[in-house]
Amino acid sequence: MSQNDLLNNDQLLTQAESSNKDRPTQPSWLKDKSDILREANERLTPITRRAFGKHLLGLGSLTLLTGCELTDDASVQVLLTAMSRLNDRAQAALFSPTQLAPTYSKSQIKHPFPFNAYYGLDAVRHVSEQGFKLAVSGLVNDKRSWTLEQLKLLPQTSQITRHICVEGWSAIGEWGGVPFATFLQRIGADTTAHYVGFRCADDYYTSIDMPTALHPQTLLALTFEEKTLPAMYGFPMKIRIPTKLGYKNPKHVVEIIVSNAYLGGYWEDQGYNWFGGS
Repeated sequence: MSQNDLLNNDQLLTQAESSNKDRPTQPSWLKDKSDILREANERLTPITRRAFGKHLLGLGSLTLLTGCELTDDASVQVLLTAMSRLNDRAQAALFSPTQLAPTYSKSQIKHPFPFNAYYGLDAVRHVSEQGFKLAVSGLVNDKRSWTLEQLKLLPQTSQITRHICVEGWSAIGEWGGVPFATFLQRIGADTTAHYVGFRCADDYYTSIDMPTALHPQTLLALTFEEKTLPAMYGFPMKIRIPTKLGYKNPKHVVEIIVSNAYLGGYWEDQGYNWFGGS
């Protein structure tokens, strides 16, 4: 995430310290959560002096593991927001556009591969192939939409990689489709732009940084285990990103946006780390 999109973390800390100083007594409902604030203060102070380091890698652990508000107390929320944004900066700085995620053999594929979404299996979106067109918008030269047949004519590759969920489970699967960097090249995307966003048929949305979009393993996935991508796994297409956590791998994608404006995400706007590296 660019610095222009991040709040000044020192200012956030000052706000949090001020809110603690002005509070005469600690509310009874916060007593069992005081350790959160104490640990956050202890861990954040040395980090602001060193920019990032091994402690910084764990800064977003509280919000990353929960993905939700831990308390209504403003000072705790301010600190957790600062921690999450510092974590985004650290992950972006340490991300390598050439380092590959591990790959596996077919014998290691998980059967059945888990279904996961913000809704139940009975609410899976069924997108009709007839009439489907993938929209592209933003900083691209060619804004023409794409049918599935046109996408299938582009160079294809496949990968057997591990999907890692923020909830704590992981599973190995096989996906096939168009290298996303190839697709961005075909549409004349401005690869100096900061963000690539995705809008989905199930009302999900997310966005990634451009270095991740150009990573050789980031895939516009059209198949799962060499067959047409099933609806439960994201038909007509999903964006498979083995270098990121599962919530950064959108399904049922219907629009791709290239932008310099921060685009957020369904879970990110509710507190998940934006970078979401695995």
